[in-house]
Amino acid sequence: MIAIVDYNMGNLASVKNAFAKLGKATVVENNPDNFKNYDKLILPGVGAFGDAMEHLRERNMIQAIKEFAASGKPVLGICLGMQLLFQSSEEFGNHEGLGLIKGKVVAFDTAKFSQPLKVPHMGWNKMFTQEHPLFKNLDEEHYLYFVHSFHVVCERAEDVIGTTEYGYQFASAVACANVMGIQPHPEKSHKNGLAILENFIGL
Repeated sequence: MIAIVDYNMGNLASVKNAFAKLGKATVVENNPDNFKNYDKLILPGVGAFGDAMEHLRERNMIQAIKEFAASGKPVLGICLGMQLLFQSSEEFGNHEGLGLIKGKVVAFDTAKFSQPLKVPHMGWNKMFTQEHPLFKNLDEEHYLYFVHSFHVVCERAEDVIGTTEYGYQFASAVACANVMGIQPHPEKSHKNGLAILENFIGL
């Protein structure tokens, strides 16, 4: 069974509905004591990093998520949920993250943009992926739906399994053992997004 973490910062219904389309039941879980009872954990998220960490802290979820990850069971962070997996974020100050993947979250450096581009990065964009179980059976050129103003910088290059070009190349998918994250929204990315979720089910 898959749990979707409910900490009042995510588009829970659309993620749950995406799994339902694949015939997979999920549970929207707000009790951290129950996390250990599930096989897989989804950490969604929409909004600001600092607010999200505060919500997790208020609900006593931080240690429960860390213990779940330490158990070796698969964890998938989506959009802000992926960013929370990292050690820190520079979004509206400096904030400590879950620290499950080494690296930090930074704003798009518009000075590096090769042409005038808007932030947030919003809409369909291509992800260039490395071989990984999350990416089986995707279209040869797979476009996914993004909405974000900050992106992750991995400390270890081997943790980057997908990149995207927006002004410059940034990490848009990461994996460190059983802990994985994707910046785009698979639940809004039609066929290719559903394929990623189906691959996660199969891990």
